[in-house]
Amino acid sequence: MGINVSSNQQLLEYPKKFVELLSAPFIGREEEAKVITLALLSKEHVILIGEPGTAKSALARRAAELLNAKFFMYLLTKYTEPAELFGALDINALKQGIYKRITKDRLPESEIAFLDEIFNANSAILNALLSLLNERVIYDGYNVIKVPLRTLISASNRVPDEPELDALYDRLLLRHYARPVSEDLWKDLINSAWDYEFSNKWVVKEPIMNIKQLDDLYSLIPQVDLSPVKSKLLKLYAMLEEKGIHLTDRRKGKVLKIVSAHAILNGRLKAIEEDLIVLKYIAPKEIDDFEKVSALLSEELKTPIKYMKELNEIYSNIKEASKYVDAANESDPRLIELIRSLRATRDRVMALGKESGDEKVEDFSKEVVKEIDVLLEKVARKLGIYT
Repeated sequence: MGINVSSNQQLLEYPKKFVELLSAPFIGREEEAKVITLALLSKEHVILIGEPGTAKSALARRAAELLNAKFFMYLLTKYTEPAELFGALDINALKQGIYKRITKDRLPESEIAFLDEIFNANSAILNALLSLLNERVIYDGYNVIKVPLRTLISASNRVPDEPELDALYDRLLLRHYARPVSEDLWKDLINSAWDYEFSNKWVVKEPIMNIKQLDDLYSLIPQVDLSPVKSKLLKLYAMLEEKGIHLTDRRKGKVLKIVSAHAILNGRLKAIEEDLIVLKYIAPKEIDDFEKVSALLSEELKTPIKYMKELNEIYSNIKEASKYVDAANESDPRLIELIRSLRATRDRVMALGKESGDEKVEDFSKEVVKEIDVLLEKVARKLGIYT
């Protein structure tokens, strides 16, 4: 039996709030918060690639706190033993001929886990992780341990180039390159870091939602209408291949799941072209791919960024045209042509605002329209036309 419409509407309000609260203490980490949230909504796994000190583990811990989820974190080295992750053998049980592990507070009992430097895993741990990620089970001796793990958040300072790590890397469906914050955010960074360490401003006093509500949101994924984006997605696959960026069949097959999660994150049960932006988290393999994929998507998708880019170009042209009008004389024949051009541009700007479906884009389009109206009036005065 499905969830009723009013329940859906209430549920759909949670993910965006979750992203906002998750990223709030961490300056410039909105993208990291978003990709973690997509992983949680879709029951997939994520890797954050980047240098130490880019808030990767802190984001993972805060995500668990905001969900009141069982959390486990560990830094892997090539010397890490399976017992450190999966629990030590129960000696008392072993004396009775029973092989089992003490899994309390270890990875098998976690709902969200964070594994730092995951590609340092040795072969024993690597094999266990593959089944854990894919099937949510650990094959341990004669036992099959079912685990409640929803999402593994992993981190590394590198992209693996060892063939034996290909299978693990491919199972981490969502990938994000966590760069250091830009210079213009350093001031905010030092103030926020101080608050995070020495005040209780960002302490999670109560979870924003729980695992049951996440499960309810997951049940909405098959209900998302994906028909508006499928043909565009296939075109993007072909374009990525042309650029030498290859997705495995597993990754191609799972993109629509993340597209659905992105629609849900934005409070919708219908996918739009903008939701295909999730390819920037799925298609890249090498570090250089992150930039290539983002550039391709910014050109090909109708996203708020693309609309804002065009509106900004128009806004700049209007300012330049205004300077030209100030300097022109009344008999300049190009002023009449300018009126026709400005009217067409005005229609284009209004269409962009409506088409975007984005509040910020619509607000900016109205601002640009006002500038066009001011300039039209200036040209009319210059020509002695009274409206």
